[in-house]
Parts: sequence; structure tokens; C-alpha cells
Amino acid sequence: MTRAAIADAQRLVVKVGSTSLTTATGGLDVARLDALVSSIATRNGVVLVSSGAIAAGLAPLGLSKRPRDLATQQAAASVGQAELVHCYSLSFARHGRTVGQVLLTADDVVRRAHYRNAQTTLDRLLALGVVPVVNENDAVATDEIRFGDNDRLAALVAHIVRADALVLLSDVDGLYDGDPGTPGTSLITEVRAPSDLEGVRLGRARSGIGTGGMASKVDAARVATAAGIPVLLGSSAAVLDLLNGEGGTYFAPTGGRTSARLLWLAHASTPLGQLVLDDGAVRAVCERRLSLLPAGITAVRGEFVAGDPVELVSTAGTAVARGLVGYDASELPAMLGRSTKESGLREVVHRDDLVVL
Repeated sequence: MTRAAIADAQRLVVKVGSTSLTTATGGLDVARLDALVSSIATRNGVVLVSSGAIAAGLAPLGLSKRPRDLATQQAAASVGQAELVHCYSLSFARHGRTVGQVLLTADDVVRRAHYRNAQTTLDRLLALGVVPVVNENDAVATDEIRFGDNDRLAALVAHIVRADALVLLSDVDGLYDGDPGTPGTSLITEVRAPSDLEGVRLGRARSGIGTGGMASKVDAARVATAAGIPVLLGSSAAVLDLLNGEGGTYFAPTGGRTSARLLWLAHASTPLGQLVLDDGAVRAVCERRLSLLPAGITAVRGEFVAGDPVELVSTAGTAVARGLVGYDASELPAMLGRSTKESGLREVVHRDDLVVL
């Protein structure tokens, strides 16, 4: 697959961050928002994943910078989300387009009913010619307000809507092999395998407004490409070029389409505990793709209940897989080392609820 996939995409997810939509002092920059909208308004089948709610709420609340405490972040998001969508509505209306607000959290790809509802809503909005404007539901989220979530959310949304491509907009023109401000660094134009990123130093966000950074965008690209979705990363100032597949850094697909649950489990879930596996169990899970049985577990760490995501680690502490556990943490110690045939116990993690990392 080549860059032509971006230009030819019938369904395209575009993600824009706070730093591309705000002024130096932190308020919403309507001129920059209008420029973005002008670049994408004529293209059908676009889903816009937009950060900026918290940033847009700073000025109305008299705040000079992004608050540190969760309650004030949520208050700013509540005020700012209304302002952000209002500005998008006015801007798209000038091009004869209608927008629809869709607020999601990572949890909406965990629960099957939530996932299906989100998919149905987004599909219908696109069928009606509406531009869905998706954002993290920061006003009520707790753990979800953390580094890089909207980058990752964009990758998950691309999977939900079965997008043909994902475009990640940044304040730099692509991925560099070092700090873009340092002489001698070069733009990486194409990434086709993880080995292409060996030795590349990925920076975190320095802005007091944005929460992401190049590391979060590369992580999002990994999520999307692992699900068969090509990604183009570049500057928000060059949207038109990017939509034509030009410029930036192109990430080629590394895998095929997968189930939403396994995609979430591998890339968006937060393990609530660990199961330590002996060498035989590691081989059974990773190489033979079998279910995890009690006989192969040597230790249990953390507090979790049946159905929670847990990490499967080797005796050396290396994470080898994630899965949805079938027992509470309190039940497992008495089962360790026991054969399922002799005891009648079921699998601790069924292979259908397990993903190898």
C-alpha cells in the first residue's frame, strides 16, 4: 500500500491537536480553525477528531494555562467543548456543511453495545453528509484525561468507522530522526516496519496547552497500522498536501483488520494485574496461540475481578500478552499449578480473549 491510499480514501479520519487550534496565550484561534475547515470541508467521508476543548475553556474561565487538577480540567472541558463545537458549526456552515458532536472515551470500544452504538451513529452521520466532530469526553472522564489519548482515540475511531486512512496533524511537518530544531536532523518520509524507528528519539509535548507529542502520535500510528489502516503524519499548516498524500511521514499498514475488542485489548486497555507464566505457558500462549491454563501460572499480582484485562508476563518480567481473565484475583492462588483435566477448572484466559503483544 502506498501514499495514494490517503488521496483515494473514501472514509478518512483527521485528527487535530490543541496546539494547532490555539493562540500562544492559550485561547481558541478561530482563524486557524477556519483554515483547517476550509481545507477539509469539500471532502466527503471525513471524521474529524479534535482536541481543544480544555484549551478553549481556559479564556472564558480566566485561566492562563492548562490546569493541573482534574476537577478544573473537567470544568474547562465542559465550557470549552460548547465553544469548540460552536466554532466548528459556524465554520463548516460557511461551506454548506453540517457538523455533529460525538463524545467518546476509550471505554466505548470496550463494551460491545457501546462500540456498536458509536459505529451506527458515526455511519449514519456520514451517510447523511454530516461531518462528525469527535472528542474525548473530558468533562466526565477520569483516567481518560492523560497523555496522548486523542491521538490513540483517533486510531480507535479509524477502526470503528472502518476508515481507509488516518491523518494525524501536528505542529511540525512530520517525524524527524531527532529534535527538529537541531541542525543535521532529517525528516523520515516513510515507516514500513518497526525497525525503521530504531534509534529515533520521540519527544513528549512541551506546550502548556497540548497533552500529546510525537511519541503519542507514533503510538497512534502503530495502533492504526497494526489494524491495516495507513497513516500520514504532518503539519496542520499543510492539510491540503497531506490529504493528497503528499509530504509528512507515511506509515504503511503492518497488519490486517482485527476485531475491535482485540484492538482495544492490545492498545487501549489498562491491565489491572499480572499473571506470571512459566516458560512452557509462554510458548503455549505466544507460539501455539493456546488458552492460558492454571498449570502454567507461577504467581498472581494485583487486584482484579473476572472479566478485567490483565498482563501476562514471563518469569523475567517481560510482558508477552494481554487477556481478559476468567477468575477473580482472590480465586487464583489456590489454582496455580493445577491441571484442568484433574480439577475440572476452566481456562484462566481463553484464547479468544487474549492478544499476543
